[in-house]
Amino acid sequence: MRKILLTGVNGQVGNALEQRLSDEYHLTALSREQLDLTREDEIRRVVQLIKPDVIINPAAYTAVDKAESEQDLAYAINATAPQVLAEEALKLNAGLIHFSTDYVFDGTKSEPYVETDQVNPLGVYGKTKLAGEQLITEVGLPHLILRTSWVYGAYGKNFLKTILRLGSERDQLRIVADQFGAPTSSISIAAGVQQLLKVWHKNNNVQSGIYHFTNAGSTSWHGFTCQIIQDYQQHAIAAGMPALKLKLENIEPITTAEYPTPAKRPANSRLNNAKLESTFNITLPAWQDGLREVIALLER
Repeated sequence: MRKILLTGVNGQVGNALEQRLSDEYHLTALSREQLDLTREDEIRRVVQLIKPDVIINPAAYTAVDKAESEQDLAYAINATAPQVLAEEALKLNAGLIHFSTDYVFDGTKSEPYVETDQVNPLGVYGKTKLAGEQLITEVGLPHLILRTSWVYGAYGKNFLKTILRLGSERDQLRIVADQFGAPTSSISIAAGVQQLLKVWHKNNNVQSGIYHFTNAGSTSWHGFTCQIIQDYQQHAIAAGMPALKLKLENIEPITTAEYPTPAKRPANSRLNNAKLESTFNITLPAWQDGLREVIALLER
C-alpha cells in the first residue's frame, strides 16, 4: 500500500481527499496545527520522518483580499512551502500533487484558458500561487500541478455556505454577474485525484506538468447563486426542512464595479480541461451535478 502525505486536512479539499483516500492508501493527513507550512525546517523534518511515496498539497493561503496586506505570509505558504515539499520529495524519489488556481490568469481572454496561455496574475494571491508552480517545476521531480477554480464543499467556509447563510437571513441579495468560471466541488476534486493517482502510478509518474482541473461548464457568480438557491429549496422540501427566506427573483445581478474589493478578480476564470482528459482520460462532472451532490450531503 502506497504511503501518502496529505497537507491541509482542515481545509475543504484536504478534508474531501482524506475521506476519499483513507481506505485505499496508507494516509498521513496533517492539519495546519500538525504541519506549519511557514517553517521550512518543520516541513523537511516531517517529510523525511513519514517518507511518503506521494505528497498531496491542497494547503494554501487563500484569503484573496487579505493577501494584499499579508504578502510575506502568502508567499511563505503558497510558494516557499511547495518548493520545500518538492525538494524533500525529490530526495525520496516521491511524487507531488499540488493545487493551484485560475487566479494565475488576468481574465482578459475571451475563451477558456489552456495550460500554455500567458499567465498574468492580478493580485498577490495569484502571484504567490504562480510562484509556487514555477518553483515546483524548477525542482524537477515527478509532479502534477492542478489548477482549479471557485472551490466549495459541504465542509469548511466557502461561497456555497455563505449564500445559504445569507439566504436564510435576507430576502434580497446583489451578486456579481460579469465574472465567469466553473464552480468546482471538493468532492469532485477528491474523486478526480483518486482516479489520477491510479493512472499516474501505472504510467510511472511520467506525465509531469500543469493540468486544468475543474468541474465541466461555466457560469457567473450570479448564476451559481441562483442554482444554489433553487437546488437547496428543492432539497429542503424533499427533506422536510425549512425553506430559505430568499427567493430567486430577488437575487439581483450587479457588475464587478458595483462590488469593489481590495484584490482584483479575473473576469474570465474558465479553464479548458482538454489536456487532463486526453492525458489521463479523466473528466470531472458538470458543475451543476457537483453542486447537487454537495447539497445532498448538507445536514438535514
